[in-house]
Amino acid sequence: MRKIYIFDTTLRDGEQSPGVNLNTREKVEIAHQLEKLGVDRMEAGFPAASPGDLAAVNAVAKAIKNATVIGLSRSREQDIDAVREALIGAQDPCIHVFLATSPIHRKYKLKMEKSQVMDTARAAIQYSRKYFSKVEFSLEDAGRTELDFMVEVTAMAVKEGATVINIPDTVGYLTPYEYGNIFKHLKENVPGIEKVQLSAHCHNDLGMATANTLAAILNGADQIEGTINGIGERAGNTAIEEIAMALETRQEFFNAKTSLQLSEIARTSRLVSRLTGMVVPGNKAIVGANAFAHESGIHQDGMLKEKTTYEIMTPETIGLKESKLVLGKHSGRHAFREKLVDLGYELSEEEVNKAFAQFKDLADKKKEVSDNDILALLEEKLTDTPEMFKLDTLYVAYGNQLVPSAKVRILTLDDRVLETEAAGNGSVDAIYNAIDLASGEQVTLSDYLIKSVTQGKDALGEVHVVLTQGELSVQGHGLSTDILEASARAYVDALNGLIEKRKTFTKRVDYKE
Repeated sequence: MRKIYIFDTTLRDGEQSPGVNLNTREKVEIAHQLEKLGVDRMEAGFPAASPGDLAAVNAVAKAIKNATVIGLSRSREQDIDAVREALIGAQDPCIHVFLATSPIHRKYKLKMEKSQVMDTARAAIQYSRKYFSKVEFSLEDAGRTELDFMVEVTAMAVKEGATVINIPDTVGYLTPYEYGNIFKHLKENVPGIEKVQLSAHCHNDLGMATANTLAAILNGADQIEGTINGIGERAGNTAIEEIAMALETRQEFFNAKTSLQLSEIARTSRLVSRLTGMVVPGNKAIVGANAFAHESGIHQDGMLKEKTTYEIMTPETIGLKESKLVLGKHSGRHAFREKLVDLGYELSEEEVNKAFAQFKDLADKKKEVSDNDILALLEEKLTDTPEMFKLDTLYVAYGNQLVPSAKVRILTLDDRVLETEAAGNGSVDAIYNAIDLASGEQVTLSDYLIKSVTQGKDALGEVHVVLTQGELSVQGHGLSTDILEASARAYVDALNGLIEKRKTFTKRVDYKE
């Protein structure tokens, strides 16, 4: 069966989603999970964008051992040099150079003729080849580029030593028939095309990213590019989990497969959703909450008789398991450790002790602790990031005839205790006003989102906030069975991220791909 290589761009194109801003720690955390998922290649960022981006790409490059780590670059020597610096220490580095080729981009963005585009791309590939054995070249907006010019540029890239040629439908404009035909045409008309891999990179503006990518595979694409949960600019990118499960479920049709560890899909989806703050819709294919839910009486009857009547794949395939060992406040460390192993975690003794303490705190508030509860705790708590501020106690007074007020007690990294009280338009507003007074930070709450992690009246609630301060934008996450406490924790988490980010911030380069 033909292997399809997976190029994950969650850390680059996915981070370009409006409102998403991952710090270095979060990028490395996602990268480690992508490595467990088994992606072949991961694009860690755009190093020339800012020193912070360069440092984050370098941190990923040094952390990852079992996948190619890629840095994005415009067709400029200074960008290529930034990628060189960012990928120092990478086990298997690759540069991804791009240049727009479509008439509309040539005329309005680049202000170049075809010959200038060709010369600029050639020079960028040649310069990249001096330092990288693996070079991917992208014809930005290939979907709206003339076929004959696409053949010329691709032939040039092959001749100059590019190892992967990417054909992106940058604005999600094409239909599956049109996009598949491009790959067929290139395979038939580009000399030496067998020396390189062809890659498909689709956007979802018309809702056809997955269909277009599968059409490319049917017509000879060797690699597909996408993101977890399909996040990305505008309507997003191809969802990697959809491609992986389409190839797995319809092997006899596609006769192609990936090397992904499919049982890591659910955990990867959950982690990306939490760290980006982008909630997965319930009806999202593969990883949505309703993907394996059946409400219709007819469907339920069929499922009880034979699951394959209405389920073409099993939840276990993507790592969703029914709990076999119920944990509660009387459960011991041994049972908890066994549950961690069952969930796929291999933790040090110190990490187990830290997680167990959090589990016990939660078990005091809930009758039963589910797998999702434990996963949420692990994803939130197992970090070693220094906390300038830590929420110690919270008291909220509210009544429909009273002005809401909140009193907070904050502990600092240098062992100070900050106690403040404030009123607000609502309980959350009062909490945040009190935290602002304690921290001394002046910020704007740009986004506030609540979601339930588990089910029931005692469900864990997760709060996601986005704070802005000048040109800085940071995310924060908080988890608790009490939504007000989760709100406070999310706000404090964002303030800690803000302080960390201020240390390395410089204005980002404005670019799009």
